[in-house]
Amino acid sequence: MSQICSVKAGGMMSLAIDNAGALWMSGNCPLPDSSTEGGFSLVSSFTPSPVWDFHGHTVVKVACGSEHVVALVSAGETYKGEDLVCYSWGANNDGQLGLGDRESRLRPKIIETFNQDSPWAVYEVACGSFHTALLTHRKRPNDRLESMCWTFGLGENGQLGHGTTQSALVPEQVKELPQYVYLVSVDCGLFHTSVVSSAGDVWSWGMEKGLGLCPNASLTRNEAGDAISPILISGNGPHGPKFQDPVQVACGAAHTVLVTDDGYKLWSWGRGRSGVLGTGKTIDFFAPAIVLWPPLTEEFKQDELNTGGLDDEIKAKDLEGAEERDEKLSSAMEEMKLLQSKLSVMERYASILHGSIFGKPFAAEQDIPISLKDMGFFDITKEWENMLESADRSKLVRLERFYRNMLAGVKDKLMKRRIQEIVNECLHSSTIGK
Repeated sequence: MSQICSVKAGGMMSLAIDNAGALWMSGNCPLPDSSTEGGFSLVSSFTPSPVWDFHGHTVVKVACGSEHVVALVSAGETYKGEDLVCYSWGANNDGQLGLGDRESRLRPKIIETFNQDSPWAVYEVACGSFHTALLTHRKRPNDRLESMCWTFGLGENGQLGHGTTQSALVPEQVKELPQYVYLVSVDCGLFHTSVVSSAGDVWSWGMEKGLGLCPNASLTRNEAGDAISPILISGNGPHGPKFQDPVQVACGAAHTVLVTDDGYKLWSWGRGRSGVLGTGKTIDFFAPAIVLWPPLTEEFKQDELNTGGLDDEIKAKDLEGAEERDEKLSSAMEEMKLLQSKLSVMERYASILHGSIFGKPFAAEQDIPISLKDMGFFDITKEWENMLESADRSKLVRLERFYRNMLAGVKDKLMKRRIQEIVNECLHSSTIGK
């Protein structure tokens, strides 16, 4: 049975890759259709349709913009590591397909910069509304960590990061990023782009200082303006400007989210309408704000942490709040670990007791004695009576026979007498208890 492995959505289309490496599309998609008669138009597909052009190959990653798609596909039938070829198709009014022209395509076409013979191996792809971003590294790596970010398409808001507002019809490197870094993730908003390196540095560029904010954002005249080159985003946290152990960066229409600390922390910034930043507020954040994940108690509300803003006073409060939050979270985590340790000891002790009485380790809720459930304490006499009443008579007879045989096998008369005394004492105690 076919299983969906990854999905992407953008514009008015949805994409899915299944476990066989096939690509499926639904919505308003650039699919071949006989009614178009050679022209370009999007086809409405109300159920997922396969992209037959990649039959016999493996689609590894895919991204889509408003009306264009970019896919990384194996050169052969199966994916072997660095044999990916980059294809694009769809609307191309701004060169977002990277094919060197503005002609739209209904069928996938190879971006020659990243063909099978290219020295660059593509490992990440992202699409904005009308632009595209890719991450590559050399197929023959040298001693230095090195990866490149390439962009093409619409550039009027600086979303390409080339230092201009011009569009690019073919892939061009974002040259103002540091040379010897390894970029782990890239994503695009409507008109901005963000990348994060393995060292924890984040760069953004595009509309309104790379924040992706619309021009009506509440920025002062000196602060406003698009970033046509990468801007280093400061973390303002306990680790300084860097973000510890980054995992992924993701861009919404006008905001950015960063996953750090191997998946245990979230940061967000940009437009805050509808609470999209997860900070507990609906205001815009011009600097990264920590999102408590998961929220633990009321005292950890974001209201008491970062307040955002660009001036030094607000940044200082953000830093102080973040440090206080980190300290409280660390303390809470230590308490949770101690509690888990105590619970583990209690569970082992309960299992030993259960095994001593019933002959098997405590396994599930049904093993809890009825008296313990009903009264909150364990009445061993009552439970013993219940066990005797519910036991099979033939089993009790066999148990008695086993006892008599065991007693007969005791050679030592003193031991036999002592066993009989213990039995009499137990019988006498049981009678008194009743």
